[in-house]
Amino acid sequence: MSGVLDPEQTGSAADPAAVKRHRTLFRAVKRRKNPPLRRTDITVTDEAAVKRAVKAASLGNAMEWFDFGIYSYLAVTIGHVFFPSGNATVQLISSFATFAVSFLVRPIGGMVFGPMGDKIGRKKVLAMTMILMAIGTFAIGLIPSYAVIDFWAPVLLIFFRLVQGFSTGGEYGGASTFIAEYAPDKRRGYFGSFLEFGTLAGYVGAAGLVTVLTTLLGSGGMESWGWRVPFLVAGPIGLVGLYLRLRLDETPAFQKLEDETSHRASDAASNVETTAKGDLAKIFRGYWPTLILCICLVGAYNITDYMLLSYMPTYLSDEMGYKESHGLLILIATMVVLMLVITQVGRLSDRFGRKPLLMAGMLGFLFLSIPSFLLVKNGALWAVSLGMLLLGLSLVCMLGTMSAALPALFPTQVRYGSLSVGYNLSASIFGGTTPLVVTALISITGTDMMPAYYAMAAALVGVIAVACMKETAQQPLAGSPPSVETQEEAAELVESQARSPKF
Repeated sequence: MSGVLDPEQTGSAADPAAVKRHRTLFRAVKRRKNPPLRRTDITVTDEAAVKRAVKAASLGNAMEWFDFGIYSYLAVTIGHVFFPSGNATVQLISSFATFAVSFLVRPIGGMVFGPMGDKIGRKKVLAMTMILMAIGTFAIGLIPSYAVIDFWAPVLLIFFRLVQGFSTGGEYGGASTFIAEYAPDKRRGYFGSFLEFGTLAGYVGAAGLVTVLTTLLGSGGMESWGWRVPFLVAGPIGLVGLYLRLRLDETPAFQKLEDETSHRASDAASNVETTAKGDLAKIFRGYWPTLILCICLVGAYNITDYMLLSYMPTYLSDEMGYKESHGLLILIATMVVLMLVITQVGRLSDRFGRKPLLMAGMLGFLFLSIPSFLLVKNGALWAVSLGMLLLGLSLVCMLGTMSAALPALFPTQVRYGSLSVGYNLSASIFGGTTPLVVTALISITGTDMMPAYYAMAAALVGVIAVACMKETAQQPLAGSPPSVETQEEAAELVESQARSPKF
């Protein structure tokens, strides 16, 4: 009889004949493993607290990506300042190689900060990443040029880029986890979209500042000293972000995970929330299929993201002959349009699901990349703007959805660690290398359509990944009890799951 009552036998692998003979026993074991929800199991969110959390995470993320975006938009100037004069293409490739090198340590940062966030809390780790990013960016603004200290200039540049990359390894996984765990289940897409709104705002701020400085100072002034200004601004901005993040409370999901005695809801809600935290070996051993799915989704998303938001101004100046400031202005206009619609994309993902929105973005890059780059190659302002807008609208379908979709892939006890590892492995291999790879491919093949082909290949992988993922919209996060906005909604949820008596 012990075999009949074995919990492992009560699922899909149970012997049908045994189930038929002992229906009552199997039902009893199943009820014990998955008891109905109690009211105390359900988290009722505080809207004011949710908004504070979203604001701090998003503003902090904006500041992180302001710091990171500066380098992208100053790639040509940095190539001239930090690398020996000679072939302009070699200087640019050297600059983008230094851009890419920071991504080499992002997985290490993810492996350090991710499990740490599952152990000591999301809030503390996000404060650490903010401090490190501000220090790394501010220090770059102080490095003497190659003409002054020769070999040591690029060495110091690479070192502080590594500091930036290490800190970024804990940023996205932590910020998206923070918002996802605060938000109610039915509005997670909407609140999550503000994280990428912050990313766009950071990029717009960086591009705007670089554009203003380039216009006022010209190429000579920028190479002489103007390039330092955006990096030096990062210091005080980092302090503001740190202040905002330290004022927040921990997420409700982590508080439940941290203190099982005072926050235990029921066996059903807590048995998955009080297991081991932050074990890297467990992440790779127990969640490798989901990690692969995460890497594929993030790879497709990052290649298209960095191609448009980081590489495109360089493409317009180097391949199309646009002035650097003109290319940045077109990109700024595109990003402002995306900022206007991104939260609506988040709402749509709550209503229709994550998969339809993500699939729309992937298919957009698969079928619109060639027409978009043909428009950009036309050279006319309207054609370039339209081409970038088509790419931008495809990208915003992913931007507005990913920050809610990715945290839902993993359970609470390993969410920060797993997402940080998966996201940063993918970003390291695919995202940060995009400008370098595309520049090198154009140089090797001689065709300036390589960015379109590269984006299409990434989108094809993304289509397959989206098809393989589960729909998570309007559902509780794995390993967490349901999260709702009102007491009435909680009561309705308990009532809907109560078993009807049988007569």
